[in-house]
Amino acid sequence: MRAPVDHIQAPPFPPRLQWINDPGLPMDQKQVGRPVLIEFWDFCRVNSIHTLPYMRAWHDRYESAGLRVIGVHTAGFPPSEDPDAVRAAVARLAVPYPVVVDADQEIWRLYGNLGWPARYLWNGDGHLFEYHYGEGGYVDTELAIQELLGIARDPLTPLRPEDARGAELAAQSEDVAGPYSGPYEAAGVWAVLDGRGTVAANGRVLEVEHPGCYPLIEHSQHTVGTLELSVGAGVTCHAVCFTPGVMKAP
Repeated sequence: MRAPVDHIQAPPFPPRLQWINDPGLPMDQKQVGRPVLIEFWDFCRVNSIHTLPYMRAWHDRYESAGLRVIGVHTAGFPPSEDPDAVRAAVARLAVPYPVVVDADQEIWRLYGNLGWPARYLWNGDGHLFEYHYGEGGYVDTELAIQELLGIARDPLTPLRPEDARGAELAAQSEDVAGPYSGPYEAAGVWAVLDGRGTVAANGRVLEVEHPGCYPLIEHSQHTVGTLELSVGAGVTCHAVCFTPGVMKAP
């Protein structure tokens, strides 16, 4: 979505925050002349996991042309509050661009941010050019990046059917705190897990080796189903989350 006005200035990053993949980047004169794409994310949120391939691809496609990509990691679950866990997740998920650990939600509050993921694209003068909350909007963001860089090329092909422009998505079940078993409507069922051990979802056993968001059930389209979740010793389930899917053809 394009910014409603052209004079919203990028908030500065507070000092003394931990950075990963970079010693620290100010939002000041060091960034003047180049667009900066910032995304708020959390490695324990499936919505953030879904957007990561696009963020990585834009970094690869446009860094040499001048784009700076920065991830702001703000925790939404207890397992992602540990900076060491964030650092391990950045390595495990192969995030190549700088990530700042917003441990006390300082950047979140400066932005007045509303949720995960959230993208903010700033122009070379440090003014807000385009923004997007949640998944989706990938073509619009990439075209805005190209506009700022003066580049024209085909945008990325959608990675999932639900990412395509005009895809008709069904409403999914609400996320549930703690372990949950019962009915759901969604294309995907995920669990935010911590510890070491196993969980079983509808008879499928998953190994839990690190904190994160684990896929329990994945369907190709919106599906009505029932989850039977069993959490083994040594594992804590913080939430069960659901993701939308494309509506089935009538």
